Amino acid sequence: MTDRERLERAREAATGAYAPYSAFAVGALVVGGSGREYLGTNVENAAFPASICAEANAISTAVAAGERRIEAVYVVCLRRRRCMPCGNCRQIMREFGVDRVVVEGPDGPETIPFAELLPRSFGPEDLSDP
Repeated sequence: MTDRERLERAREAATGAYAPYSAFAVGALVVGGSGREYLGTNVENAAFPASICAEANAISTAVAAGERRIEAVYVVCLRRRRCMPCGNCRQIMREFGVDRVVVEGPDGPETIPFAELLPRSFGPEDLSDP
């Protein structure tokens, strides 16, 4: 499947977003280490910190299915182009070894190496003894 096709699937997922407060609907598709694909959408909550981002939703679904590595994350926002993952989602991506993030840019898919999104990051290996 191409990047454009995966972004289109993420766009379809975004139509199911629960975003009554911000009207900022986001959809995500993640590709697990197995090659399987998982969808997610944002779910807002009146207590804003309890909201769930689309990327976190899709990664959690993948983890619940047994994935322990995520190859790529695709993100689409219905209100704008080039919607970037928040800091919390970037840290979640770091936990599962994401290689690249693909967003819908103004001229089509834009691929960003994960190391550029969260440079000098803290990860699981930082918890092990030296």
